[in-house]
Amino acid sequence: MKIGVLSDTHTKVKKAKASLDLLIDNGAEFIIHAGDVYEYEILELLKNCGKRYVCVYGNNDAHLVEFHNNYNLVQEPYYFKLADTKFKLMHLPFYMAPDTEVIIYGHTHEFKSEFIDGTLFLNPGESCARNKPVSECALLEITDKKFKVTYFTKEKDAKKFESQKFSYDRKLK
Repeated sequence: MKIGVLSDTHTKVKKAKASLDLLIDNGAEFIIHAGDVYEYEILELLKNCGKRYVCVYGNNDAHLVEFHNNYNLVQEPYYFKLADTKFKLMHLPFYMAPDTEVIIYGHTHEFKSEFIDGTLFLNPGESCARNKPVSECALLEITDKKFKVTYFTKEKDAKKFESQKFSYDRKLK
């Protein structure tokens, strides 16, 4: 299964749409937003992208609570299972105990892909290109034996996203 992961879209609706379109074009079957959605329009993009999705509240998303019942918004830490894999989703990296196979978080605006003692820690970076002139997102492919992460980046004036790949052998439990 391929899972598109983005975070920290903030006020950048066009950049969020570009990341979302890229992930779907690369085969994402499910979308995870790791918080700081900020804009109602981005919730609409997620809802109307044609894929199932989940979105965790970020520290800048309290105003979106009025839309809670209309979108798949969850509070952190949020545990769920997808592709026979246990996930923990959060925005703030406060619940980093390795109690699931995949931990997805945002907030730091820094891409991170680490596999430690059977747990994948994944932060897709910032889609908004706020802290640096780069828009970022990630595609997580889950197979029976591997976690494959494709990290996408697009420089401010670039025409297309570049990619970098990471692969980790899953520890069968």
